[in-house]
This record gives sequence, structure tokens and C-alpha cells, in this order.
Amino acid sequence: MKYLLCAGALVGACLSTPTLAHDVMADDHAPIGVMADHAHKKSEVMFSIRHMHMEMSGNQIGTDSVSPEQIVTTIPNRFFGAPGQPPTLRIVPTSMRTDMTMVGAMYAPTDWVTLVAMGSYVEKEMDHVTFAGGAGTNVRGNFTTNPKGFGDITFGGIFPILGVADRKSDEQRELNVRAAVSIPTGSTSETATILTPMGGEPSVRVPYMMQIGSGTWDLKPSVTYKSWHGAIGLGSQYAGTIRTGTNDQGYRFGDVHELTTWISYGPAQWISLSGRIKGRATSPVEGIDPMVMGPVQTANPDFQGGERVDLIGGINLVGTHGPLAGHRLGFEFGAPVYQDLNGPQMTGDWMFTIGWQKAF
Repeated sequence: MKYLLCAGALVGACLSTPTLAHDVMADDHAPIGVMADHAHKKSEVMFSIRHMHMEMSGNQIGTDSVSPEQIVTTIPNRFFGAPGQPPTLRIVPTSMRTDMTMVGAMYAPTDWVTLVAMGSYVEKEMDHVTFAGGAGTNVRGNFTTNPKGFGDITFGGIFPILGVADRKSDEQRELNVRAAVSIPTGSTSETATILTPMGGEPSVRVPYMMQIGSGTWDLKPSVTYKSWHGAIGLGSQYAGTIRTGTNDQGYRFGDVHELTTWISYGPAQWISLSGRIKGRATSPVEGIDPMVMGPVQTANPDFQGGERVDLIGGINLVGTHGPLAGHRLGFEFGAPVYQDLNGPQMTGDWMFTIGWQKAF
């Protein structure tokens, strides 16, 4: 409800103004889910807040759905032979929710570089079903893990290759490059209470995808191109996460490569509608944390990563007059249309992003 009230206030401020008082366009910036899409002119500062919610449900092996019963009767347990470890998986995640709030700042000490910094607070919640004993499909019970905390911090610079576009001139395009690094400030040793196949309830280290940080210094390059043709805007971005070294727990997450392309339509200065497609390829985890062990797919480093394609729609709003002038509000909603997972692995369901931006 509070998001709708903010949007209503911004729209009302725009519509109540017969003349446009500020030289801003809603589609100057990319859809809100695209990071590092623009640079700033010398001495400009911008602050942003984004909140992203993601849902997962069910499981896949490759492109095929698989039931919990199939998993616990057919998928070998990597840790079989260790004390208390059954021959097949006996715990299956059934749904997951991730909430991430990101706070960012940008400052341009010169026209040729914009410094960027972003931190986050992350909360993850995963539901599981535990099957009894060492075989069969009798359900022992259910449990939920819920780690939360401050994530890794990203710091770097955006370098405008074509400069900052002037929408009133013939320069209707931008090209920039980001060089950034992710500092490992997020936890990689989160624990939770689980339900074992034998009915025990120990506190153990949660598996890889449930940790808050990466534990490694990660390179985060990106290249973004944007252009405008009347009311139509076009854009494309490559963004990568390149892992370096191994964390203190003995592993590193897989590299991530993303490519997204969007088109936007601005029927008025204060509003822009967008549609984009995003492809992502993620490598499996390399190495292993000796404290992460159990008859569950998320404990196996090989059952991580894969390929995914999302379709995403969005709205950008910008205030053009009064106290809300220059304030931006963006929304995006999306869902995957293709997933090829190194599974068994949880299947992406849908995502939602809302964000605010303001430059000074």
C-alpha cells in the first residue's frame, strides 16, 4: 500500500502541472532493475534505494520438473558413507523467498568518472520437506530456514565513453563502462535448525545458496549502451560477476554472466513503460565447505548454477515540478520463460523490484 501511495503522489504532482518545469525525462534512466546504466556530470550526486523480492518453487533437473518423491528415490547422496548419511537425498527444498534492500550512492568528481557504492540487507527463507529413514517416501515433517544480514558491498567507477546524452540536442545515445569490485562483507557461516530424516533437530551451517555473502573479492564489470528515437528508448547491457580466489570456507561461487536488452516508450515526460529480456548463465560452485553436509541437494556444489531467461515489464516515473521534481520511482515485475538448471535445483517463479532515485 505504501508503494501505491508514493506512486500516486508522484503521478499527481506531474499531472497537476500544466507546464514542465524541469529538464528530466522518465526514460533517461534504464528500468529500475538495471544497475550502473548511467554516469553523471561533474559534481553531481545521486542516491538510490531498491527493494527486490524473488520467489522460487518446485524443482528442476535441466529443463524438466521433478517431484520431491522422485528426488528422494533416485538422486544419490554425495555424502553417503559418512556417519548418518543415507544413500539418496532425503530432504528437499520446496519453496524459497529472497528479499534484498539495496542502498546506493553515486558521485562524479569529474566528467570522465562517476564513483559508485552499494550495500545491501538480505533475508532468505526456504521451506523444506524431510522424508523419514533411509528409503521410501514417508514424510517425516517440514522445516524452514531463515538467514538474514548485511550483504557484500560493491564499490567502483562508471566511465562514460560517449558522454552523458543531451536529450535536447542531436546526441541521443550513451555508452559507459563500469569497473567495480564486490567486497566480502556478507556472512558465509550462517546456521539454522533443521529436521533430519531420523527426527533430530540439530543446528547446522546452511548450504551455499542460503548464505548472505560470497566470501570472495569479486570483479563486477559492465558495459551499457542506450539510445533514444523520439518517444522510443533502446538499451542493452552486459554485466558480469567474476569470482577471485577461494573464501575461508574452502569454496567460491560460480561466475555469473548477464545480458539484458530493453525497449521503452515515453507517452509523456513524467512516465515511461518498458519491456526487457534478460539472460543469465551461472557456473556451479567450485570447492566445498566441509561444514556443509547432508542428504539435501543444496549441500552439493554440483547442483548449483545453470541458464535462465526472464521477461520483465516495468514503469519509470519522474517528478517534474514542485517538491517531487527530479525524484524517480521505478517498478518492474518479471518471470522466467526458460530455465536449464544443474539440478535437482529450485525453480525460479517470479520477481518484483521497486526503487527510488534522486540526483542533486
